[in-house]
Amino acid sequence: MWALKDKYAIVGTGYTDYSKNSGTTVLNLATEACLNAANDAGLAPEEIDGLVSFQLNDSVPATSVAAAMGVPAVRYAVDIAGGGNAANLVILSAIAAIEAGLAKNVLCYRAMNGRSGFRLGGGREMQAHGITQFTAPFGWITYPQAMAMWCRRHMIKYGTTTDQLGTIAVTFRDNAALNPRAMQREPITLDDYRAARPIVDPFRMLDICLESDGACAVLVTSAERAKDLRHKPVYVMGGAYGGGANQGDDLFDCLRWADHSENYAAYIAADLWAGAGVGPEDVDVAEIYDCFTYSVVAQLEGLGFCQPGEGPDFVQGGRIARDGALPLNTHGGLLSEAYIHGLNHVVEAVDQLRGDAGPRQIPDAEIALTTAGAMTCGSALVLRR
Repeated sequence: MWALKDKYAIVGTGYTDYSKNSGTTVLNLATEACLNAANDAGLAPEEIDGLVSFQLNDSVPATSVAAAMGVPAVRYAVDIAGGGNAANLVILSAIAAIEAGLAKNVLCYRAMNGRSGFRLGGGREMQAHGITQFTAPFGWITYPQAMAMWCRRHMIKYGTTTDQLGTIAVTFRDNAALNPRAMQREPITLDDYRAARPIVDPFRMLDICLESDGACAVLVTSAERAKDLRHKPVYVMGGAYGGGANQGDDLFDCLRWADHSENYAAYIAADLWAGAGVGPEDVDVAEIYDCFTYSVVAQLEGLGFCQPGEGPDFVQGGRIARDGALPLNTHGGLLSEAYIHGLNHVVEAVDQLRGDAGPRQIPDAEIALTTAGAMTCGSALVLRR
């Protein structure tokens, strides 16, 4: 369990434009975001000594980015093989490195040309290899197909409706309308959601996250070092990663998963809250991994904001709006801001806790939650101003 409460902090954030076609290389995107994060913290490249990233063979290695930035001495460079489940794990890895004395100032980044370059669902993972050979005969090949099956199980077990999912999409788009970084800012209604093109039952187009080109980065250092930098620190109260004994081989090994009406979140909740010393009731704003609308429901239930089966009702009635009891995905999330594999959730949480979120700012936000992952494994952070 996490035992480093408030000993480390996020002191800088950086990002590129988010678009359908960046017109540049992934290396350029990663370098720009990392330099912006270092500059935001008030650190020169020569003061950076660690970089951590995550990717699915669609990005550039940490050593390449360090060289492009002009970092003279990299003491810690790690590339985690992972998708959205790793967006908080990279930060936990950076903290572990600093705690071990391997580095002092570590950049965590995610960079991808996810629309104009390698597109998830449109390339190599379509081949029936590994565990996929057992799911392909049933048409279970892509991420939307897999997640749709999880969502359908929740509907069968608890009576979840598509209109309840639509409320999530509409709410997040309302937030994105106030976010200049967001790729999709046009407000939508529940009728717009109902009219959206069907993709894979029960998902419509508006249930599924964007395909995006872009990068973002955060800079992690010790709480002691953070006191001397440009911004007030955002402290890491707690963090956790996991998913139980049946995580398997990426999402397609969820054939092992016992109950598809729940996901990884239930397996990390106890460690997350115990390490942070707070509970769901203490969270002022949450940035929940929303590769699909349904993943939000499952994580709210698993992390204890409501009981299993209560997630669809929990998101109704304005509860997750900016002026609701638990504002969610205040930047628009992966559904409307951009799909930078969830690290942009951490950037938004830092904005909120610094008070830098402009018209989408949640008043007096003190504690934020960020999550990453939708199926068999994932990670989460509890942050405070």
